[in-house]
Amino acid sequence: MEISRARRLHKAGLLALIGMLVLTGISATQASATSTALSGKPKPTVVLVHGAWADSSGWAKVTRGLQAKGYQVLAPPTPLRGLREDSDYLAAFLRDRTTGPVVLVGHSYGGAVITNAARSDKDVEALVYINAFVPDEGDSILGLLDPNHELDPADLFDFVQYPGAPAGDNDLYLKQNVFPDAIANGIPARDAAAMAAAQRPVTLSALTAGSGAPAWKSLPSFYLLGTQDHIVPPALQSTMAGNAGAKITRVRAGHLPLITNPHTVEALIVQADRSTPAR
Repeated sequence: MEISRARRLHKAGLLALIGMLVLTGISATQASATSTALSGKPKPTVVLVHGAWADSSGWAKVTRGLQAKGYQVLAPPTPLRGLREDSDYLAAFLRDRTTGPVVLVGHSYGGAVITNAARSDKDVEALVYINAFVPDEGDSILGLLDPNHELDPADLFDFVQYPGAPAGDNDLYLKQNVFPDAIANGIPARDAAAMAAAQRPVTLSALTAGSGAPAWKSLPSFYLLGTQDHIVPPALQSTMAGNAGAKITRVRAGHLPLITNPHTVEALIVQADRSTPAR
């Protein structure tokens, strides 16, 4: 008797839980529909693309903030194997993992990746650059950084030959004593040291490859310019953003405003979304 009664209660509880979940899902759908009706267009998927010597975890604060605002957010890994390879990977990701409008966001080297990948997807509505490279056709990352060939790569990088590398290509790691000031200025020293230890390398060929036809010629662009950046000089950021016709927002930050100033990054992404017309 007691076992039978317990089973009935358990079944009733499960039915009640399922009913609550269904009603919650309906409410969420209705709320989303109401929000879409009020704004005139659905919220886009925001795709966040990290740069070299980094991974997608750097977007964690921005991701949480955008999710709280009702955005679907995806932060795919960038292989860091070559500009064409990385752009092709992102293009495939956009094709297979997104539906509907997309706002594409790139940080640092990720800016070059979105510049090339966005041309493959008609659903990309805006480009957002965060302390990012915005190459024109034929530009390379190292060419933009060091047009007069004044830098000695041996002062900046540790070289590791990866299996199957073409002749002359290597994985580049920023030297441990270079990383904190170059990449992580504005980050607490212990955190910067941990980031330096866990950095993901980028190939030399990725930084020397010429960029393709840029998507910013046909898409609205927005640029967050970190005025304290030690690796992508603010003057270079300003020149690239101006060349792309991007709307520039300046922030007193180093190379990683996605970590130190996430609300400013979120605000620019929301601005990019709201600036694109409903389809």
